[in-house]
Amino acid sequence: MEVAIERKVRNMDPLIKWLLDGDVAVQFQVHRDLLGTEKTDLRDRISQEGWGARFLSIRHKAGHWGQRFYQPKWISTHYSILDLKNLLISPDCPPIRESIVQVLDTLKGEDGGVSPFGAEQKCDVCVNGMFLNYATYFMIPEDRLTSIVDFLLTEHMKDGGFNCRSNFSGATHSSVHSTICVLEGIHEYARNGYTYKLNTLLEVEKTCIDFLLEHRLFRSHRTGEIFDKRMLMLSYPGRWKYDVLRALDYMQMAGIGYDPRMQDALDVLLKKRLKDGTWPNQAKHPGKTHFDMEKTGASSRWNTLRALRVLKHFDIEFN
Repeated sequence: MEVAIERKVRNMDPLIKWLLDGDVAVQFQVHRDLLGTEKTDLRDRISQEGWGARFLSIRHKAGHWGQRFYQPKWISTHYSILDLKNLLISPDCPPIRESIVQVLDTLKGEDGGVSPFGAEQKCDVCVNGMFLNYATYFMIPEDRLTSIVDFLLTEHMKDGGFNCRSNFSGATHSSVHSTICVLEGIHEYARNGYTYKLNTLLEVEKTCIDFLLEHRLFRSHRTGEIFDKRMLMLSYPGRWKYDVLRALDYMQMAGIGYDPRMQDALDVLLKKRLKDGTWPNQAKHPGKTHFDMEKTGASSRWNTLRALRVLKHFDIEFN
């Protein structure tokens, strides 16, 4: 089997070969998502070399990154662990699990979530959606996460989605930023076998997906106008921010079938492809970083990989 796979790699088109020249984390996801091969040896190497090893080496002896859980962006514990999760480093990584438990032990708020600003402060919906995403990926015990689930369910809005201002300033309309963060958290929660209020979460997931589709992933549901052109810019890492590729990548990850309301976003994605067949990294969210995985404005292996797996999922051919 391995010989056949390697022969396939040698004979594949230059775009795949270019992707496989990238970081070991990219290589692992290319094999898994584009070539249909689960190469555990590549996943094991993510903690030992490349970007994954660099992130781990920056962790302080006290168990955190940056200054604390959420400060400063983007070198805090929260965003460092989110980056490591998105690299698909092995879930069995004791230092990361220790850091997550440390946050749960010190920053659990009265409303049940983890607070980026201290346990005595209100919790943030986006942050808790992202926290649920990586905490369940790294298999934190369910009983440590039930109050986070309860907090998120309390903040679910009538229009189907979420808004991080709901418990701060009384938002009346959901935010695509908050909604995608919670959707990714619910998906990871369900994928890893957690059961506490799972059926309720899956119903919430359906309403969130419908909320995004009602907006055709980037348009006002009232006027049809683009509500923020920055969401058409492809970026990686996405942090807490939404864009059309992140939304489409979620849809393929969750196994959502084609819906005509996705077509505008798929058209945008296809138009973003460069002449050499790659997709660019068009935007960098301002803030301090440990290091840049890719150069803004240049061809992006992350965005190319994500675009290709979206097109593969929806069975879209392109020249």
